[in-house]
Amino acid sequence: MSRDSAVNHSPAHADNTFLPGPVLLLGAPGVGKGTQAQLLMAAFGIPQISTGDILRENIAKGTELGKTAKGLMDRGQLVPDQVVNDMVQARLTGDDVHAGYILDGFPRTLAQATWLDAHLPIFRETPQLVAINIRVDEDELLRRITGRRTCSVCKHIYNIYSHPPAKPGICDIDGSPLQHRSDDTEEAFAERMKAYESLTSPVIEHYRASNRFRAVDGEAPVEQVAQSIVAALKELRQI
Repeated sequence: MSRDSAVNHSPAHADNTFLPGPVLLLGAPGVGKGTQAQLLMAAFGIPQISTGDILRENIAKGTELGKTAKGLMDRGQLVPDQVVNDMVQARLTGDDVHAGYILDGFPRTLAQATWLDAHLPIFRETPQLVAINIRVDEDELLRRITGRRTCSVCKHIYNIYSHPPAKPGICDIDGSPLQHRSDDTEEAFAERMKAYESLTSPVIEHYRASNRFRAVDGEAPVEQVAQSIVAALKELRQI
């Protein structure tokens, strides 16, 4: 389960009556994109395509793109858009994306979004990419992130404000100590929000200007947010 989640949820059974096509989940850090991606994957039997996973896989396999990315990362440099784009392009030629997929962490910048719009039709005959923006108030995001605690053994996720363990600092399931990530602090959150505003907000505006964008309330219960996302996808696919 993604670290965006404060509570673990059981997914719905796969639905073969609707094909969501390519989906981009947008939103600030902590809105629950990872949780909703997991639920969509289970509901529709489509893969989540994570740039982080793709990057790690290329590095592990020692591909040319992986070697380039690792060299940059070892020097403390950011992996440039073109390298990330090439990795995504290779992944989107896979056999498991016919019914659709969920993009995770891409496009993160306006340049990546523009590249994807231009190249997506080339990969295969698929519907247009649609974007769903999950909106959550910034104060609520801060509570979600700074209150997050994870079991050191079973990885069950709690939140000391909204979903606390029965005994502070101890997992309800196996009694193991809970961990507080070093980047789940107010200072780290402020830095992540700055990066989000400068890099990702333009991506949201890019898709908002098209007819391929909907926003949903991310402060509702998780299952209700999932229902809103599915309803938005079905509406978008009728356009």
